[in-house]
Amino acid sequence: MEDIEDDADWPVVLSGVTESVVATLGPNDLWNVAALGLHAPEHDDRPAEAPVRARTWGRTRTRRNFRERGGGVVQFVADPRDFVAAAVTVREEETPVLDSADAWAAVDAERVAAGERGGTEWVDWHLRPTDAAVERTGVRTINRAFGAVVDATVAASRLDVESYDTAALLDRLRYFEDVVDRCGGPAEREAFATLTAASGWRERDRTE
Repeated sequence: MEDIEDDADWPVVLSGVTESVVATLGPNDLWNVAALGLHAPEHDDRPAEAPVRARTWGRTRTRRNFRERGGGVVQFVADPRDFVAAAVTVREEETPVLDSADAWAAVDAERVAAGERGGTEWVDWHLRPTDAAVERTGVRTINRAFGAVVDATVAASRLDVESYDTAALLDRLRYFEDVVDRCGGPAEREAFATLTAASGWRERDRTE
């Protein structure tokens, strides 16, 4: 493991919107694990030295814990099962860093903006690393199913948002399921099964 000192930079290069998992400490002294998109400054047409931005949607545990604790631990995982568990289930751990994390960064979170879209409240946060580490390096292979699993979590999260077309979202989920069946390995298939059970999208599909 390569440790990075206090006032650290991010342990990975961020570009566009990088999908991550964040652990935030709740009032029960357990770490809530959730998915979090990290917006690189250049992606938002901001100066390269500007802080990374993240947006929380709704009255989530992450939003509450950022507000009350002032930060969390962002981590980068390549196991789709951990990503899905973070995105669509309530997962709590006694320690913040998952075993599957390739790298992590402890961050301060500063609220910088808030608003509403499609009936859902959002809050923007600037994230600044205070400590970080690279846990492992090496070649990580990918397949189309991994990307399908990530996109499926987004579609599933929008099923109860009135401003989104439910039929269109179900079409996407059927497509992603087909990609996982054709291209995925055991990890991707297990992750998609968890997403299906947690979201109940297939039952909705039968009634639409």
